Amino acid sequence: MAADSTMDRIAHGLDLHHRQGRPEAARDLFTAIWAEIGGERGDPLHVSVLAHAMADVQSDPYQELLWDQRALTATGALTDDRLAEAGVPMPVAALYPSLHLNLAGCHLKLGDTARAREHVELARAGLGALADDDYGRLIRTGLEQLEQQL
Repeated sequence: MAADSTMDRIAHGLDLHHRQGRPEAARDLFTAIWAEIGGERGDPLHVSVLAHAMADVQSDPYQELLWDQRALTATGALTDDRLAEAGVPMPVAALYPSLHLNLAGCHLKLGDTARAREHVELARAGLGALADDDYGRLIRTGLEQLEQQL
């Protein structure tokens, strides 16, 4: 597996946001990376991961929704081989529950409970692809918490 400087930089942005509490710095870095990869025309792995991360640093729920939709679209072009090449130890199918969970959360913030429920159902339908690990438990717990709000 070759080093992937784009993924390394996205990981740095995630660290800025989640560990250092600097979402604006993360958003600035993600914006620069987005331009460098060619936006939605970039490598689907980079587009998916970056858009998923970019959604988390948005203060406007409409922008958050837009970025989450971009992530979902890009994930549709991903392959298990590409994930394995990047060192991601899961199939593409395991990404969908998280993406749909985030989309459900966006729709709930925007007051569209019907669309939120649709994405909750899509997330729930994909849970079988998740391993019984920290990531899988995180998504399952998030889904349960969101369902309590509906």
